[in-house]
Amino acid sequence: MIAFAPAAVLLLLFLVSMWKDRRRFRNAVLLGLTLIWASIGVLFLIPSLPPVLAIAAVALVLLVPALGTLALGVFLVRNGITMLRKEGRRPANLLSLGAGLGIFALIALIAYAGDRGSPAVDAAVGGLVLLVGYVSFLFACFLAYAFLYGRTHVRSEVDYVVVLGSGLLGGERVPPLLASRLEKGRRIQAAQAARGGKVPLLLVSGGQGPDEKLPEARAMADWLIAQGVAAELIRLEDRSRTTDENLAFSRAVMEEEAGPDHRCVVVTNNFHAFRAAMTARKAGVNGQVVGSPTARYFWPSATIREFVAVFWEHRLVNLVVCGAIVAATGVAAVLAA
Repeated sequence: MIAFAPAAVLLLLFLVSMWKDRRRFRNAVLLGLTLIWASIGVLFLIPSLPPVLAIAAVALVLLVPALGTLALGVFLVRNGITMLRKEGRRPANLLSLGAGLGIFALIALIAYAGDRGSPAVDAAVGGLVLLVGYVSFLFACFLAYAFLYGRTHVRSEVDYVVVLGSGLLGGERVPPLLASRLEKGRRIQAAQAARGGKVPLLLVSGGQGPDEKLPEARAMADWLIAQGVAAELIRLEDRSRTTDENLAFSRAVMEEEAGPDHRCVVVTNNFHAFRAAMTARKAGVNGQVVGSPTARYFWPSATIREFVAVFWEHRLVNLVVCGAIVAATGVAAVLAA
């Protein structure tokens, strides 16, 4: 069982880090490293396993990821086509299609390099695989932990339910994406009231964009009032333009009204929950983030976009690692030439 010792240590670090604060990206990396070392431990056990279990272990650790990569490529391409058909050709809507085509392009490149038999080409392709592998590892960590974080529930009483804005239709109407957030916030408020606790205030957050006729917070409040929420149970934060400002300005509103010891829960869409949680932590917001449902076809591209943003937020470390891989690849290609 010594083969599983690194996985056990990493699992312990992951649990401690989660206990301290669930809103850190390092939790995602620790979870990914735990799973990798657990897979390595399974491989070490293969010689001592019965034949049937040994085959199953090899399939689990090696075959399933390989077939899963092909299936993922097919899924992303199909989803990309759906996104283009339903959402148009904006660059953000091309992410899932581009990722799917990228998977097949890399597979083709690896096959091409294998046929060439050139050490320099092999070194260059090997470096590219390492680079893609590093980014893919971080994406898998992000995806797995975002799923885990998405299981967050509001268990204790809160003073505020903060709903983040996301833009208006025609400059004045609440779109389905934002309506999903508002409905989630309304249900959290109603559930706490039904338990006999203090009724939390709904704090809607969003300023007025250059193409909008009124602040998002005003449109959000009007939507909630139309759904039966009492106006006195709603607060507006109508200055923010970004998620960072949503959370920083909302914190200021809550502290001014309820003091620094207030508790809150933040509502956004499920694909955005983990990144919003990291932003909330940096902004000093005292609360977790929960996600509302999103159309299934919209989720893959939105999740990729969220990962790109997180990758860039940690750009110093990521660019250093990527630069080191590129430099090592260049040296290996020169030596092989």
